[in-house]
Amino acid sequence: MLKKTLMAVAASTALMVNGPAAIAQSLELTVGYFLEWPMPMMAAKNAGTYDEALGMKVNWVSFDTGTAMSAAMAAGDVQIAVSQGLPPFVVAVSSGQDLQVVDVAVSYSDNDNCVVATNLEIDASNASELAGKKVAVPLGTAAHYGFLRQMDHFGIPVESLTVLDMDPVSGAAVLSQGAVDFACGYGGGLARMKESGNVLLTGDEKEALGILVFDVTSSPASYIAEHSDVVSKFLAVTAAANAEWAANPSDAMLAVIAQEAGMDVESARSAIATMKFPTIEAQLSDAWLGANAAIFMKGVADVFVDSGSIDASLDNYEGAVNTGPLKAAAAM
Repeated sequence: MLKKTLMAVAASTALMVNGPAAIAQSLELTVGYFLEWPMPMMAAKNAGTYDEALGMKVNWVSFDTGTAMSAAMAAGDVQIAVSQGLPPFVVAVSSGQDLQVVDVAVSYSDNDNCVVATNLEIDASNASELAGKKVAVPLGTAAHYGFLRQMDHFGIPVESLTVLDMDPVSGAAVLSQGAVDFACGYGGGLARMKESGNVLLTGDEKEALGILVFDVTSSPASYIAEHSDVVSKFLAVTAAANAEWAANPSDAMLAVIAQEAGMDVESARSAIATMKFPTIEAQLSDAWLGANAAIFMKGVADVFVDSGSIDASLDNYEGAVNTGPLKAAAAM
């Protein structure tokens, strides 16, 4: 299924001998992604099917945070960011960076959380005891948003905490050393945090509170406008890989994904089990990009404004969502 779909995408590129395809042949595309973040599209990355389908060389650059992805796109070094956390995207757009969401990369309520050191013996029943403690949080990321919402839920004033801006891997290290009382993060960093403590809320409990956790594929609006065909073909390859994983999550495919993610197979298996990859049809529905995503972005932005993390939010975020390339990908 994956091979047939990818061949169809590649064939559609080859048939277009003039216009966008001719331009594509002279371009190179640089894509940002995360290590220790296993996704089906990494199998397509490994096979070179993005290069084939797009008719150009695709360069892949790994990042530690979504905020770093925003900076790279602002500098013109990256044209597409895969699995950028929604909060760092919202922070960038709220500050005036002209980025747009082109798809929902992954939903993962159980793969982004805050972990409290085991020796403190603090859980949801006595979470108020975290007031005055020290925490490691990657600021401006999905983990930061989740941290703010959880602290609000438990009635813990953020100003009472000593908040250290640290990426998840570093946060896991200082948590294990006892240098902080709790830490928030995602991916491999979160997995290591759990070796030193326990989560306050499960993914289902967070979702019940309206704390959604999902990443997007994003790109500068100017790049999308000039190269919408490139973005569409990229999304079509990603969707085909997701469909292949949903239909047949084989050990062979997992091994390739793990290799590309820089993980051992069992760690990748555990991480990807917490992830959901919406179909194009689902993404285009009102539950996601059709309506709710822009509304949710506004809510995220307002939380950051209230916490003093950003100066102001936009009136609305509808212009930050561009479903054109995804609709085109659906027809490929």
